[in-house]
Amino acid sequence: MGDPALSRRGFLAASAAAGLGMTALSGCGGDSDGGSSGGTTTVEWWNISTTEPAKGVWAALAKKFEDANPGVKIKIVQLENDAYKSKMTAQTASGKLPDIFHTWGGGVLQQQVDAGLVEDLTARTKPWADGLLPVAKAPYLLDEKVYGIPFDIGMIGFWYNKALFRKAGIAAPPTTWSGFLDAVRKLKAAGVTPLALAGKESWTGMYYWAYLAMRTAGLDALKKADADKDFTGDGFVQAGQHLQELVDLQPFQKGFLGAAYSSPTGQAAAVGNAKAAMELMGQWAPSVEADAGKGIGADLGFFPFPAVEGGKGAITEVFGGGGGHALRKGAPQAAVDFLKFFASQATDLELVKKTGVLPVVPAAESAVSDPNVKAVQAQLTAATGFQLYLDQAYAPAVGQQVNDSVAGLIAGSKSPKQVTEAITKTAKEEQ
Repeated sequence: MGDPALSRRGFLAASAAAGLGMTALSGCGGDSDGGSSGGTTTVEWWNISTTEPAKGVWAALAKKFEDANPGVKIKIVQLENDAYKSKMTAQTASGKLPDIFHTWGGGVLQQQVDAGLVEDLTARTKPWADGLLPVAKAPYLLDEKVYGIPFDIGMIGFWYNKALFRKAGIAAPPTTWSGFLDAVRKLKAAGVTPLALAGKESWTGMYYWAYLAMRTAGLDALKKADADKDFTGDGFVQAGQHLQELVDLQPFQKGFLGAAYSSPTGQAAAVGNAKAAMELMGQWAPSVEADAGKGIGADLGFFPFPAVEGGKGAITEVFGGGGGHALRKGAPQAAVDFLKFFASQATDLELVKKTGVLPVVPAAESAVSDPNVKAVQAQLTAATGFQLYLDQAYAPAVGQQVNDSVAGLIAGSKSPKQVTEAITKTAKEEQ
């Protein structure tokens, strides 16, 4: 990275692959005045909080900020995860980003920075951003400069239905991959759908391959593969083979290949309505399960992704990340003020209490009361290694290829070896 022209070409290629022509783009962000008109500064804020309670809480926070800052209007644009990623890829290729936009940091943010499209927030946020949790800030710290402010931190793990586990005679969550496969078999034998998956959204399947790559090849191998542009190592092929073992058990709900994540008939709803025993998802899962479905209350539990026997990774190494906000280059001061407001102790306490996020302000940690959120927090605290989401850690085209190739494996159109070859081919093309 570091070559703006190369970065822009990468985004143009990715947007073309996504079928997003420049004529399909709506205007956003405005010029450096932040859309000032008639004495009012309009700040456009793009986020992915499309489900309750976060959707309503965030709208109320925007209104609260407007009330405290006369002359500022926050225009909220909310897009579902995949739609957001595709739209942002195209917007970046066009050179026009929203004033405030959701980011996971990592390689995607790096390319936007390299293209000269993101505001350096180092000096403008230092008086208050220094007090945020270091682990939460890490994905947005690029070349020792701050390009994003976190509002959440967390990890991916298995959310499971304790009652359905008891029905299948599973005494405790599995800690090894072979034990996990045995649990899947027991659930199927008991007439229970083991896993819910949103096959329509490729990022959900990527979580399985990413964790299996961490457990078999190890964290260092993932970093080296990215640096060398070569994912064909044995450990990565084995990760696909382990995933193939799971797929061969037919563990997912009927029609999973066409299922979305947060729809009333999707992945989260299947778990939230006790139609499936597990889903591999992030810290936000309980709230989405309750919004898309009914929620299962005290029957909901959490456990980390199991260790793989003979692998180089450890069960204490976690995969995930949080959410943050970045600003387009030249965004108005009102956008910086909004980030400060959103990262304040008062706002963080409200987010923790009402939406179940993990706090990024140390003073808000005492507000965590939900046992499942505490379980995630405990896993993060004890973590011996951390890997950011692969579709954010790597260059956009590479991350998308990981998602698409793993989706192909799950659907039966790609072999474990073909997954690694496809990712490697894309990585080399991005050099």
